[in-house]
Amino acid sequence: MSERGGALRGQLDQLTREVAKFGAVGAVGVLVNLAVFNLIRHFTEVPVVRASILATVVAIAFNYVGFRHFTYRDRDKTGRTRELSMFLVFSAIGLVIENGILYAATYGFDWDGPLQSNFFKFFGIGVATLFRFWSYRTWVFRESPAAKATAATRISAPAAAAPTAAPTPTPRDPVEALLEPGRVEPGAVGPRR
Repeated sequence: MSERGGALRGQLDQLTREVAKFGAVGAVGVLVNLAVFNLIRHFTEVPVVRASILATVVAIAFNYVGFRHFTYRDRDKTGRTRELSMFLVFSAIGLVIENGILYAATYGFDWDGPLQSNFFKFFGIGVATLFRFWSYRTWVFRESPAAKATAATRISAPAAAAPTAAPTPTPRDPVEALLEPGRVEPGAVGPRR
């Protein structure tokens, strides 16, 4: 395989791990969001969209901790104030997307039964998640300058005279270990399954 193809595969593998970790944090965040939403709806007289906004704010707080300390823990940590400010700005835009869909369904089409509210809440979360993934990885949790330099070195390095298999780096966390295909542990007979 050429050096360029190897670099592309490495980037694709990294993106796959990032999507899986983002999805893990996001899935728990969705559960938090829906649980808080339904608790508020069931035990209070708060209107649907206001209940949804409160639930979204709770989920945003939960997700920041998960993204910073799990999904993007290897990213640049030097500008935490900027990071948190950008996270809140993009989360607010996601909140408007998510709850705008629920608002349109509830007040535009008069679909405000419990099942309908949960469906449109979940649909709004899905649409907002696409925006959040792009914005968080692009603007909020940016790669550290050292990681960018390492990636640039790998891409621009000339191909070796004899092709050799690159050693598999030690995973930094359990999700990466699970997602790493064909990883062989020292002393193991074959790939881990």
